[in-house]
Amino acid sequence: MPRGFFFDNTRCTGCRTCMLACKDYRDLDADRTFRRVIDYEGGSCELAPDNTVTQDVFAYHISLSCNHCNQPACTKVCPTGAMHKDDLGLVWPDTTKCIGCGYCTMACPYHAPRIDEDLKRSSKCDGCRERVARGLTPICVEACPLRALDFGTPYELSERHPGTVRSIVPMPDESATSPNLLILPSAAAECAAEKGGSIVNRAEAGL
Repeated sequence: MPRGFFFDNTRCTGCRTCMLACKDYRDLDADRTFRRVIDYEGGSCELAPDNTVTQDVFAYHISLSCNHCNQPACTKVCPTGAMHKDDLGLVWPDTTKCIGCGYCTMACPYHAPRIDEDLKRSSKCDGCRERVARGLTPICVEACPLRALDFGTPYELSERHPGTVRSIVPMPDESATSPNLLILPSAAAECAAEKGGSIVNRAEAGL
């Protein structure tokens, strides 16, 4: 049964608690993360002759990890079958089969899989599958102080969180992989869909 995340774009303040909780739980070093926060900004301001300023600026944050897609690009290109979807509906690499080729890294439009430079194997969010198997939520969901994250089946999430979409700017269109990610868009995200903008922390987010 598919499982995935809900993200409330109206609540997220970009605090990075989800990232830090994941890094601590997984004992990841400073250069690795299974969840990232994207900062997106746009709009402009204008100074009038009378020294008044008009503006239409906006900014918002997107907390993003693996979306455990229905049609994961990473599993399609994996030559050994290491990257797979398990019986919990979660996508993760079997390190006993992974050869570290990096095809999954290149294929994923969400930049979820990364090659562990020490192990020379693919690594990524597995939805905290050992916690999910015990009836718990992923550690990032539990840690979020604003309760901007939730986890479950798409049906459960849509029941708990109406009015969601599967993609907001600057994410790829949902048709790419059919992600199990439901997003409640903010007014700023709706503004970005019309006016555009840019990611302002590409280096930090590894994009």
